[in-house]
Amino acid sequence: MNRLNENRKAVWGWAIYDWANSAFATIVMAGFFPIVFKHYWSYEAHVNTSTARLGLVNSGASLVVALIAPLVGAIADRGSSRKRFLVSFAYLGVLATACLFVIGKGQWQWAMLAYAIGIIGFSGSNVFYDALLTNVADRKNIDYVSGLGYALGYLGGGLLLLISVVMTLVPQRFGLADASQATRISFLLVALWWGGFSLFIAFWVTEGRLQRPAAGQAIAGGFRQLVDTFHKIRRLKPVFLFLIAYWLYIDGVNTIVRMAVDYGLSLGFSQQDLILALLLVQFVGFPAALGFGKLAAWWEARKCIFLGIGCYCLIVLWATFMTSKVEFYFLAAAVGLVQGGIQALSRSYYSRLIPADQAGEYYGFYNMMGRFAAIFGPILMGGVALVTRRFLTPPSPTPEELDRIGQTAARWSIASLLLLFLVGALFLYFVRTSEDPKTP
Repeated sequence: MNRLNENRKAVWGWAIYDWANSAFATIVMAGFFPIVFKHYWSYEAHVNTSTARLGLVNSGASLVVALIAPLVGAIADRGSSRKRFLVSFAYLGVLATACLFVIGKGQWQWAMLAYAIGIIGFSGSNVFYDALLTNVADRKNIDYVSGLGYALGYLGGGLLLLISVVMTLVPQRFGLADASQATRISFLLVALWWGGFSLFIAFWVTEGRLQRPAAGQAIAGGFRQLVDTFHKIRRLKPVFLFLIAYWLYIDGVNTIVRMAVDYGLSLGFSQQDLILALLLVQFVGFPAALGFGKLAAWWEARKCIFLGIGCYCLIVLWATFMTSKVEFYFLAAAVGLVQGGIQALSRSYYSRLIPADQAGEYYGFYNMMGRFAAIFGPILMGGVALVTRRFLTPPSPTPEELDRIGQTAARWSIASLLLLFLVGALFLYFVRTSEDPKTP
């Protein structure tokens, strides 16, 4: 009997956390926050200015997580405290998400602060969530279990998003005044969903019973272990090259997740069209993430990651030139087919490169690269949009010219992400594990 059957309760407890926190990723990060931020909290700003602000807050929060992830991962390894750190970060994010409900119109600074803390809680908890993967799955099943987590995340996030969308379309049926109130109520629902379903990983997943050192000893030991791990990563060529590759291509993936709705708004698409497209991503992503896990079992995880990168290159090119909402729906379906797969297989493939007993600190570096990626991508998009707009704007533009220039700037901003996928694929080409063939 393999470990998947022996440890089924722990596997489901671990995977359900993706169901829990994906509500934040889907409804807050990818869905409603960009819309509410642009039209409610930052309603007086130009569309490109609000895009730059959104990029700034995403990047700033990601920088904080990137700086602390390896250290807290090493500390958690020293004290066998990955689950405890996960729960602490998770409920920090839950509290910040609930606070979004009370922030008033035009208070974009407070909205950015609460959103940033939410991202820190979400991303920080994922450091330890990823590290716990090796506690619940063995090498034979790790691709499937990783895919199961992402699949449940798509399904759970999609279901709550569907409820939230219905609330915004017919708010009176729920006793609400209007769509704006329904949208902000959705933030409270996310907090309850995330906090409630996080209890499964808290009670069903266990860690080894190591003797926990005092807090001071754990921190000092964590610092020493962090420095030691950094030196080891520099010497472990496959890990080093993979982290660079991952930093680049996952930057493109994360930026599309966080900025796609804002991009659609810049092109003049309606909020309803964008949210329906996001729903499509969720429900296509559920079976697709499971399918990628199965595909990796006979076609190798590394080849499947290359497939995902290639698909994203085509998606970026198509998005640059699209003109209709029908195309946006097709692009959403395409993203749903590959997004969960490339994320899940990157996580499980990395586990084959690292020592399992030091997963916390190594996944701390892994998440650090992902967070640094999330710093560069939104700034790249926002910066390209602002520079292009300034370059193309004539001395006395008409309102029609400003709209056209804004859309052109948005297209150039999304096109800039192609560079990240191509260079990431180049670095991944040189990564090998002992299980990989000599050719990609």
